[in-house]
Amino acid sequence: MRVLIVEDQADTADALSSGLSDLGFETATAHTCRTALERYAEADAILLDVGLPDGNGMDVCRTIRASSSVPIIMVSGRDDEFDRVLGLRMGADDYVVKPYGLRELVARIEAVVRRAVGGLTRQGGGSRVVGPLTIDLKQRRAFMDGREIAFTRKEFDLLALLTGEPGKVFDREAIMRHVWGHPSVGDTRTLGVHMVSLRRKLAAPELIQTVRGVGFRFVL
Repeated sequence: MRVLIVEDQADTADALSSGLSDLGFETATAHTCRTALERYAEADAILLDVGLPDGNGMDVCRTIRASSSVPIIMVSGRDDEFDRVLGLRMGADDYVVKPYGLRELVARIEAVVRRAVGGLTRQGGGSRVVGPLTIDLKQRRAFMDGREIAFTRKEFDLLALLTGEPGKVFDREAIMRHVWGHPSVGDTRTLGVHMVSLRRKLAAPELIQTVRGVGFRFVL
């Protein structure tokens, strides 16, 4: 899972990056609003500090949320109800007050990612149209050019995840965590078998692109 750490204090960002890396996360850092907006599309989750040198983390959150559903945890030294409410209204999934414990933070990251993925596969509203595909997330049905395709539960979850953000590369470990609830721990055979089946049923294998050494993405 890739976590983007948006923090203006380099030493704080480095310490957090090191701690998360030790626990198996892949991390990237950004020290400004500008860099955060350049890098957020690569992340599976974002830790976003409120105070940044070139702007406000609240504004960054609102900008990201306008075009992406990536989970965002606001991080601040201000433990004020107004700030918490504002952060959540800007689109944050959670709000953490400094200082915090690393393991608590990890639990919160895993929780917001779980909720985000659950929303892709269990949300109750409408259909998602992506190119020739129409996906009914409520009834868990998918149609290719009007023709319904029967998917297994895991195949549908994979399709829902990849089409949630077309063009985004999902690494193998992130996919295993999101769909199977645990990392692959070096075993990618299960994922590979499901991807082969998914492509075969779509009858358009070019829609799911393999990014060598990284993972997969849905392309239009």
